[in-house]
Amino acid sequence: MNSSTIVSIPDGDGVVVPPQKEKKKPRISFPSLSSFLGEKAPYDTKKVIHGIKVGISLVLVSLLYLIKPLYDQVGDNAMWAIMTVVVVYEFFAGATLCKGVNRGIGTTLGGGFGLATAFLAKEAGGMGHAIGVAVAVFVCGAVATYVRLLTSIKKTYDYGVMIFILTFNLVAVSGIRGETIVQLARERLMTIGMGFGVCIFTNLFIHPMWASDELHNSVASRFEALASSIDGCLEEYFKLSEEKENQTAGFDFSGCKSVLYSNAKDDTLEKFARWEPWHGKFGFSHPWDKYLDIGNALRDVAVTIISMKGCLQSPRQPSSTLKQSIRGQCEDLSSTLASSLRELGDSIKTMRKCRASFLIVSKLETKREELNLLVSPSKLGELKNDEGLAVASFVFMLMDMVGQVEVLAKKVEELGNVANFDSK
Repeated sequence: MNSSTIVSIPDGDGVVVPPQKEKKKPRISFPSLSSFLGEKAPYDTKKVIHGIKVGISLVLVSLLYLIKPLYDQVGDNAMWAIMTVVVVYEFFAGATLCKGVNRGIGTTLGGGFGLATAFLAKEAGGMGHAIGVAVAVFVCGAVATYVRLLTSIKKTYDYGVMIFILTFNLVAVSGIRGETIVQLARERLMTIGMGFGVCIFTNLFIHPMWASDELHNSVASRFEALASSIDGCLEEYFKLSEEKENQTAGFDFSGCKSVLYSNAKDDTLEKFARWEPWHGKFGFSHPWDKYLDIGNALRDVAVTIISMKGCLQSPRQPSSTLKQSIRGQCEDLSSTLASSLRELGDSIKTMRKCRASFLIVSKLETKREELNLLVSPSKLGELKNDEGLAVASFVFMLMDMVGQVEVLAKKVEELGNVANFDSK
């Protein structure tokens, strides 16, 4: 067994100097900002830009404090401009417009009702003044809260009603003790308007983030995700048993799951897209509700694809010979489904009309009839019960998907007609 020996070397005076161990300096590396942004997705880069825009907005409204002539005009009410930027500024331009307009309307109405309440209650004098304000606060608070819970109001004007309740109570109650309530309300409304103006300027004119673009591209990209999932399912189903044994992991349904869980995102983006001004190819009357219909149809297709997971992972698989006998027709149908989905997605992405829906439907119907002949009841009856049921389940899911894609094609064609997509 080898061993190492350390020899101490004496210095000039005969004193033995112990050996010095070499100290390793720690290496600390800091990634550059450019490499950090390069590794992240474009959406993360947009988040950085959004943060910069918020910082610019805060600096601009802070000038009301930093520059003395401006501070002399607005005084401590400048804080309301800063609060407006912090509360109203959102990632998408439509969201900022939605919250800003809601805040403006809620502040104006709440301030107006609050002033009227303060003046009317003041005429009563004495205890009648306080009682009148208390009654008005109770009635307006209760009614506004009930209205806020209505579905039609909550979806679009929830923030505005909340600001109305807040402003009304602040103005009405402070009017009991304050003598300059009108001037105070006017100055605060003016500074809130300044903050909203800064938000609109930086959000719309400095690299704007459009909810309409996000909704349009998001819906269009899901067609490719479903088409790839269909191709992957067919490839996985017709793999030989030896290949499946050597495979470490099965087919990944993450693309279908992302489509399945996109409902809340679509609803939010559709609401904000309606608030956005005319930009690019999207006008004021663009049919955003059609995107929600298409999203629902896409989720129906995603559910069917995920349902095929049972066929892929079932322990009772039909024989390889039986699978190969239907492989050609199944792959033809799945290829037609995938190509149809890609064509529909490309139509939305490029905003160009695709082939008429009846052409896509007729092609899918032809492929479905060819496959239907192979799994007729007479032929399935010749097979073992387990094999016949396994094959029928898989094939019927494919044929059910044909009907769903046909509905999807009609919805895309309807969107192209209403939105005036360009003809090829």
